[in-house]
Amino acid sequence: MTPNDPLADLRATVDRLLDPPGCEWNRAQTHRTLVTYLVEEAFELVEAIEEGTADDLREELGDVLYQVVLHAGIAERTGEGFGLADVAAEVDEKIRRRHPHVFGADHADGVDDIVRLWSAAKAREKADRTSAYEGVPRGLPALARAQKIAERRARAGHAAERADAVEATAGSCGPGGDAGDAPGVVAGSARTELDWGRLLLAQVDRATEQGWDAERALRAALREREEAWRAEERGGARQADTARGGTRQPDTARGGTRMADTTPFEDDRSGEWRGTPQPE
Repeated sequence: MTPNDPLADLRATVDRLLDPPGCEWNRAQTHRTLVTYLVEEAFELVEAIEEGTADDLREELGDVLYQVVLHAGIAERTGEGFGLADVAAEVDEKIRRRHPHVFGADHADGVDDIVRLWSAAKAREKADRTSAYEGVPRGLPALARAQKIAERRARAGHAAERADAVEATAGSCGPGGDAGDAPGVVAGSARTELDWGRLLLAQVDRATEQGWDAERALRAALREREEAWRAEERGGARQADTARGGTRQPDTARGGTRMADTTPFEDDRSGEWRGTPQPE
């Protein structure tokens, strides 16, 4: 153990797992075989942020950090030319470069200026891109990727897709008649899976137009539904206990201090900018 340096301790732990004799399972892993675990840990972190406690958040951040250290350790041992120090140095340099109002001579007057400077720095870094849509990860959840592409289109100066026009491309036979007729088109039955995709895409376009995060909105609505259905389950179980003359202990939530979160009813729209720009 390194006195007062938990990060060094974590790296030493991973080194021991990956170096002979180490752990046979860890030593057999590659970047590709670990993808599933990285995705799972990332979504568990999202859940901790949106629903969990401070303890949950700390734990899940640690799990994601472990994945970073593990991937860097594998790269170091497979001759890919970098290790954890290189990963940290590169992202540190990138963040400093994209905050010239803090680490350089530029001045920023408010959030809009900060975003402008960030975008300009990023554009210089990605000057070799031939498409406005290049660099949007194909592994993103479909709703998030659809919205990201729409935002890229808007930033490139192109007109946004009209949601009703997108709906009209779906061969829907709703109560309103042919595709594109009346608001009832979304409630209609699409002829193909692609039609359903187009109808969903139209809703993403509406969310983008109104400044909502479609992926987060769907997660919030799904949480609301799941909580309602769980309450329904608990109610049914209580009725069964009462019929048997027994009692049921109340469910207890996960311990710790609950993190502040955004409810599905809170208006947190902020236009094209939704918080700190993220590295790409």
